[in-house]
Amino acid sequence: MSRIAGVFAYLRSQSRAALIPFVEAFDPDRDTSLALLTGMAANGADIIEIGVPFTDPMADGPIIQAAGRRALNAGASLRGVLGIVREFRKGNDKTPLVLMGYLNPILSYGVAAFAHDAAQAGVDGLIVVDLPTEEADLLLPDAAAHGLDFIRLIAPTTSDERLPKVLAGSSGFVYYVSITGITGTRTASADDLARDIPRIRRVTDLPIAVGFGVRTPEQAATVAKYADAAIVASVLIEKLTNSDVATVLADVAALASGIRHAVKAAA
Repeated sequence: MSRIAGVFAYLRSQSRAALIPFVEAFDPDRDTSLALLTGMAANGADIIEIGVPFTDPMADGPIIQAAGRRALNAGASLRGVLGIVREFRKGNDKTPLVLMGYLNPILSYGVAAFAHDAAQAGVDGLIVVDLPTEEADLLLPDAAAHGLDFIRLIAPTTSDERLPKVLAGSSGFVYYVSITGITGTRTASADDLARDIPRIRRVTDLPIAVGFGVRTPEQAATVAKYADAAIVASVLIEKLTNSDVATVLADVAALASGIRHAVKAAA
């Protein structure tokens, strides 16, 4: 059983949803992002998403775009992100890590080499935002060969007819993009989730995580009524940009803990 599957199996036995916070690697520098990873894992994160900085992040809102620019200015690269994962794994071999990014850096790295190196570093899953379903074979065979979960994005506009095709070969969990648009701009309502989550469940047994707009413990609690995980990103990066490092680490830990307890209570 993969680390991701193990976490969701455990959480099902506890009748609660997962908290999945997000860290942009190298934002504002390597050491800070590594400290955030370590701190989140110690303070309530069930799974952690690591953003891979890219020069053309078309799905990201202004907050994560700015984080990516800071990270690139700090020397971020895909190889460097894998180095952070390896460093994290020296002290934590339990918390699943999911890389979220874009296809071009993987192609530049070499797909087979990347899948091998990511698995060896301790990556558990991949979300490639701009990989079309029709071109999934560019990555899926190598990911599967190295035990990397291949996590697909589902949007409110994904039709019932297309859902099985998009989810073919996916594993780990389903990432439900709860809004149409870019990250961090608004939040799906309870009515939206009540409408959309059941139709996804009809075509997959995978856990469903909701992202793109979850900002508060209350919103995470709403997500937990319908889905298996709440993904929190932009609000954490805002904290990083508005405080010094020590304050940010404390605030992130408190927010992660608060969201986890809210999710647990709602579930």
